[in-house]
Amino acid sequence: MGERRYGALNRSDRRRLLTEALARDPLLTDRELAERLGVSVQTIRLDRLALGIPEVRVRAFNVAERTIERRIGPQVVGELIDLVPGQVAISRLATDEDMVYARSGRVRGHILFAQAESLALAVTDVPRPAIGLCRVKFRRTVHLGEVLVAKGQVIRRREGRQAVLVQIRSGMDEVLRAKFVVEEERL
Repeated sequence: MGERRYGALNRSDRRRLLTEALARDPLLTDRELAERLGVSVQTIRLDRLALGIPEVRVRAFNVAERTIERRIGPQVVGELIDLVPGQVAISRLATDEDMVYARSGRVRGHILFAQAESLALAVTDVPRPAIGLCRVKFRRTVHLGEVLVAKGQVIRRREGRQAVLVQIRSGMDEVLRAKFVVEEERL
């Protein structure tokens, strides 16, 4: 697509064009926007700030989150940090009092499983993902206050199925390892 130059624009027209450009492609950088509108990068930053439009990193994260929500719903357990559909995803979960057994302070196992399962569903590029098979190993007990980082990676593809390995760590310790077979949901 050819570059459009707009010459001298007044502020309201420039901001309208900025908003329209980002609606079409939210991943445009400030430099690309500045080149398209024929203004400085600083002018674009000031316009974004005035319009309440976040920087490109935040917009990229929002695009990834919306993509996940369309595919599997807003049920990802933990905070999605990184996602490359069909390859790898990372999430983070800070444990709190609602996740533990009151008497022992141990995090409930289904919380760890939910983080792993939701990440496995999120990382695949299967249209309507469903878990077909799962093997889970709980490596050690997790306690209140620990921060869990999960990494899910597609390790194999075969006949409409994808194998996903999910590892959850607390610091350097692996606390859960699971292998999921994800396939398209049958209606």
